[in-house]
Parts: sequence; C-alpha cells; structure tokens
Amino acid sequence: MTTFQSFGLNQAYLSRCSKIGDRLSEVGKRIDWSAFRPILETMYSNQSSKGGHPNVDVILMFKIQLLEVWYNLSDIAVEREIYDRLSFWHFLGCPDSIPDNSTIWLFRERMSKTGVDKLVWAEFQRQLDLNNLKIEKGMIQDATFIYADQGHCTKDTPRGKEAKTRRDKDGKIMSKNGKAHYGYKLHTIMDTDYDLIRRIETTTANVHDSQVDLSEEGEVVYRDRGYQGAKCKGYNATMKRGARGHPIGIRDKLRNLRISKKRSKGERPYAVIKTIFHAGRVKVTTIERVRVKNMFAAFCYNIYQMKTIELRG
Repeated sequence: MTTFQSFGLNQAYLSRCSKIGDRLSEVGKRIDWSAFRPILETMYSNQSSKGGHPNVDVILMFKIQLLEVWYNLSDIAVEREIYDRLSFWHFLGCPDSIPDNSTIWLFRERMSKTGVDKLVWAEFQRQLDLNNLKIEKGMIQDATFIYADQGHCTKDTPRGKEAKTRRDKDGKIMSKNGKAHYGYKLHTIMDTDYDLIRRIETTTANVHDSQVDLSEEGEVVYRDRGYQGAKCKGYNATMKRGARGHPIGIRDKLRNLRISKKRSKGERPYAVIKTIFHAGRVKVTTIERVRVKNMFAAFCYNIYQMKTIELRG
C-alpha cells in the first residue's frame, strides 16, 4: 500500500468513523502497546539481524487477536475483515501488509506454548495501576464455564494429546444443578472499585471453584457459598451455607445479604464476555490454547470496562 493510499484511508477514517465512535480505538489510546513488544518478542529465537525473513510485527499480531475476540471472528474471517473494514485497519496502526490466517494462528500457538500470555497480563495490570485504577476496597472471586466441543465419539476413542481429532482433547465434564457442562472454567477475581478483572486462571470444568484461590494477603475477598471452607490468602468474606438439619442463623443470613450485595456485580464480566464478545465457547482443542483465549477475552473486557469508567466520569 502506497503512502498516498494510506493517507487517504486515514483521512476517511478520521472524517467518518471517528465521529460515529469507535470504542476499541478510543480506549486503545490509553494503552502503551510498545510495552508489550519486548515481552512478545521473547517468543522468537530468530532475529532478522542474524539473517532470514524478519518476523511480522508482534504488536500488529497482538492487536489482531484482540479484534478476533472483540468481534467474535475466526482467523480466516479476521484476515478478510481487516482488508474490508477501515476501523480495523486504523486500530492496527495502518499497516502496509496484513498477515495471513495461518500466521495469526501460529502467533497464538506460540503464546500458548511459551506462557507469554501470563507476562502480557501482568504488564496490562501494571498499566491499569498507572492509569489510577489501583485496587483499594475489595475483590470479588467467581468462575464461569467455558464450553468446548465434546464430539460424538465413543468412550474408547482416544482423547488425549496424541489424538488425531479436531474435537476438544483436555476438557472435562462437570455436573451442576442436574445439568452436565463440558469444557473448562474461567476463574477471575475483580476489584469492587472499577469492576476490572485483576487475576485469571483457566482449569478444566471438573475443578471445583473452591480449589482456586486468586486472592492475595491484605485483600477483602467476597465469594459465594460454593467457596465455603476453602482457603483464602486474603480476608475471607465468603457467604455461609447451612447443612442438612443445621440451617444458618439470622446473623449469618444478614451477613450473607451484605456480601451478596457486594459480590452481585461479579457476574458482569461474564455477561460481557459471553453476550457481547460471544467468548463463552471455544473451538480450540487444548487447555493451553483455551488459557490464551481466556486471557484475550479478559483483556478485551477490561478495555471495554475502561471506556465505561471513562463515560461515568
């Protein structure tokens, strides 16, 4: 793409799209994308200075992954949409060339194998703190199911890492309220100040919520009855649950009511992730890949929430 063409497209975006509103690009201005570059570049051992074809810009690749989650697109679809949609092209920094869908997939695969997604998340949290969005009051921990394709094969058909199949390999079945759920769980802990997700963990669906503690010392952590009896590194504000023949007393009921009011907004991240981003179901086949998908979903939610905070003033 020539410089003249890039200039013309950029002017078209500024004259039309920017006036209508582009939530992703608007909030993206508050993020220091360059800070992710040294983290993402650690995935590559080949450097252009040593010879060979230079790698595709890692920030461009990272932003493409966000577009996939934000607009619920596949690798093939996002490649096509970048060429077709002016707002996508502008968000990516007006690149001269676009990577193909196999390169997009390979970038995400590198993240899942190297664990770089955890470092990216830590850097994002550092930037939230720098934007005066620090944790002050308390935290809300919860979990939600992330569904996967169980397939229709028999029990004797291999499902492990070596299985040659496109169906999910690592997901597990969990029964809750008489209904079976197959896939994974996204465990999150969010702050009560700004409703931002602060820490995440991905497990298979059969891991009970209480087995994951995302709290840290000194934090007040609000949790539902499912976490009763579970360890908590912070101050444990878990709702009480009665046993058969031993119902909870009035004091515990009032305490539960106070905690319930605090933790009720803990469902909002899942509502955004599942109803707006449609990220409640994954088509990838291993828990490592699901972990990366969940990180991008949580990343997008926080971007979405940052704009909400901005609108609130």
